[in-house]
Amino acid sequence: MSVQDLIDRIASQDPDRPLVRSGKETLSYGRTRLQARALAAALHNLGVGVGDRVAIDLPNGPEFVVSVLAAANLGATIVPLNPAYAPHELQFMLRNSEASVVIVVEAYEGQDNLELFERMQFGLPDLQYMVTVGEEDLWYDDRIFQFEDLLSSGEGRELPSVEVDPDEDVFAVLYTAGTTGKPKGVMLTHANLVQANAMLAETLGMTAEDVTLLAVPMFNIFGLGVLVAALSVGSAVVPVASFDAEATLRLAEEMRATVLHGVPTMFVMQLRSGAADELDLSSLRTGIIAGAPVLDKLAREVRERLVPDLQVAYGLTETSPWVSLTQSDDPPGKRDFTVGRMLQGVEARVLGDDGSLLPVESVGEVAVRGFNVMKGYLRQPDETSRSFTEDGFFLTGDLGMVDEDGYLHMVGRKKDTITRGGYAIYPRELEDLLRLNPAVLEAVVVGVEDEVLGELICACIVPLEGAIVTGDEIKDFCRGQVAQYKVPDLVRFVDSFPMTGSGKIRRVELARMVRADRAARRE
Repeated sequence: MSVQDLIDRIASQDPDRPLVRSGKETLSYGRTRLQARALAAALHNLGVGVGDRVAIDLPNGPEFVVSVLAAANLGATIVPLNPAYAPHELQFMLRNSEASVVIVVEAYEGQDNLELFERMQFGLPDLQYMVTVGEEDLWYDDRIFQFEDLLSSGEGRELPSVEVDPDEDVFAVLYTAGTTGKPKGVMLTHANLVQANAMLAETLGMTAEDVTLLAVPMFNIFGLGVLVAALSVGSAVVPVASFDAEATLRLAEEMRATVLHGVPTMFVMQLRSGAADELDLSSLRTGIIAGAPVLDKLAREVRERLVPDLQVAYGLTETSPWVSLTQSDDPPGKRDFTVGRMLQGVEARVLGDDGSLLPVESVGEVAVRGFNVMKGYLRQPDETSRSFTEDGFFLTGDLGMVDEDGYLHMVGRKKDTITRGGYAIYPRELEDLLRLNPAVLEAVVVGVEDEVLGELICACIVPLEGAIVTGDEIKDFCRGQVAQYKVPDLVRFVDSFPMTGSGKIRRVELARMVRADRAARRE
């Protein structure tokens, strides 16, 4: 099935069933389909069609859902973008994806996006139109349109039907980064997204009566997958534009949410807010915790105080995103200390450094093959080829072990990626930026374990001889040049880095030194 098939099926069978509940507004499946067709018709009138890329630079909200489904109507490809991206990050992704239209919130966290896109437009030759979402009554030219205006202009317009091959046609390009730390566009087909997330919904026992509190961002594969899972069973979603631990739980109580997902950081903050024990959250039934390493203690506490049937999952952007997840009937030891068994139809192998298949219960790189695996990286055939074995297994870059019962145990990351609050931070990007500071001679960025965020970003700096610089100045230097969640949490100044005999920096040893220094400071 395609993403369009999902909305069409429910809207035809039960058009009045709620799909998006946002504040006092509820969009039914039928109304959402009408709005999506109207937006699609308006975009079609502007020349947007099959295969074109529609960038969605929005926080969670009804407009995001309608935009996704409008693209499905057109046979177009969505390019979800984080509104918190710095300008140079946005410009790279828009240009790399060759997006012809971007649907963008007018302002986000103090940033005026109209002004931003006006500055960027000359470097984006493929970007023809901008559709803005917001309250401002602004003047628009023939390239800039307001979201609501397009909905109105598209109502009743004819929209040609399109043929979609779910197995071949790419529905989403989501940006992640690889060994170089540079963004790569992950191409996911309709079938990738629909099958993987329909299976998630089935495993969680979701039905049309469920209400999912969508607090994970839909510009991320986790949130986008959660939306598709809800569509697959005809249930409702409550999008949360900006995460606040207590406010999110109050919304769960108000909406009588039954499904709550999150990265470990989100659940830690909710448990610490106190609202978990004050509110009537008895409606919550199930959900997924994923996106970062999960401590068994945290999973048990979430089950006891928030989500009784919480499951732990493992996945990547390249796997749509699910590879494995625990289930309700798993033995306690497996449920607490593994990321479950592979989805039906998904195979996993554990490979040695030489690519050889390792025996059961050996630690090595996890490789995955199945219906969930991406089509490839956009415009990067060599990188795509390097990411697969000859027999079609995707190399995840993660270290793990499969036990004799088929449960997957994650050990760590083969690469140096830092996972902070569910976001992936790639050290090289920050290191290249830090080296531009005139007071910095050399910089290495490592991750340090943290109970709340999973990991903290620590910038280890060798200052230029004679330079005077503080940690706060290093952090200020990064702000505005990268997204806020990428700004270092810690800064440590050192005289030199531990090195290997071949002249490479010992990152593991450096991270160990930072941990020891941090522990000593606490004492």
